[in-house]
Amino acid sequence: MNPDPYAPPSQEMPPVRSLAELIQRMREQIRKVILGQEIVIDQVIAALLAGGHVLLEGKPGLGKTHLVTTLAKTFGGASARIQFTPDLMPSDVTGFRLFDMKSQTFQLRQGPVFTNLLLADEINRAPAKTQSALLEVMQEQQVTIDGETLKLSPPFMTLATQNPVEHEGTYPLPEAQLDRFIMKVLIDYPEREAECEIVTRASAETPGGAGREVAVICGPWEIVAAQQATAAIQVVPEVVGYAVAIAQATRESRSVSLGAGTRGAISLVRIGKAFAALDGRGFVTPDDIKRAALPVLRHRVQLTPEIAISGQDVDDVLQAIVESVPAPRQ
Repeated sequence: MNPDPYAPPSQEMPPVRSLAELIQRMREQIRKVILGQEIVIDQVIAALLAGGHVLLEGKPGLGKTHLVTTLAKTFGGASARIQFTPDLMPSDVTGFRLFDMKSQTFQLRQGPVFTNLLLADEINRAPAKTQSALLEVMQEQQVTIDGETLKLSPPFMTLATQNPVEHEGTYPLPEAQLDRFIMKVLIDYPEREAECEIVTRASAETPGGAGREVAVICGPWEIVAAQQATAAIQVVPEVVGYAVAIAQATRESRSVSLGAGTRGAISLVRIGKAFAALDGRGFVTPDDIKRAALPVLRHRVQLTPEIAISGQDVDDVLQAIVESVPAPRQ
């Protein structure tokens, strides 16, 4: 008899073990550069395994750029950064064709989206037309320039940042576009001990020296294989129903004016599978769904005005909603 009610009858353990080993080695390499952000590291790795994109929110100077470049180095992938500004055009993101006088032909100039990991810094500072150009690439993983469709090389992941401090001169992302991000990850200040270590390391490094000690542990194709292995992790109908029930509860809550849609429930299951992979399991448990609830849903719901005025934040309301939904039992 299977000792765990959420474990499938027959598990293929070798692939799960190799996936767990790959994840652990990635963690070890990232921790060489990113200190005191264990939850953030796990959530970003989970989003990569789930094949999704991440909305990062945190104050400046907390290592968001280093996180992207370090993650890319672990699998030998390319990374790029776009600083979003009010005058940024869609072609600055996707690329364009330029007439070459020497060859008398139009030459393609690929934009920064032709990479593996893209850091879209302060995405809410660009106008909606430019935002939508990037979000289309995120959804389709392809770019159309002058009628020609160009596929991006997998894996492709966007990590977009928002500054929670300054809102002047910003263009907030509409709810339909926010829904394209599989998770919203909050980066806070590290603990004192970790911050002291960060300052000590940074003050001893030469400019541009951060991340040189990071080793390449696999290739991009192995990340794609890891994504396929994560998608194949089994989830029983009761756990799927639990994810759907949580999404539905956000729509029924009196504290929420806009709840999570079906894509939110899908994202809960996808990130639940990734969290199971992080723990070296080949099946999803209700705890994986519960662990995924806040980062997956916090950008998909809107509080009612009276709740927002009262000082409650989204995470508090979501936590109460999750606790009110009974988890499946054996």
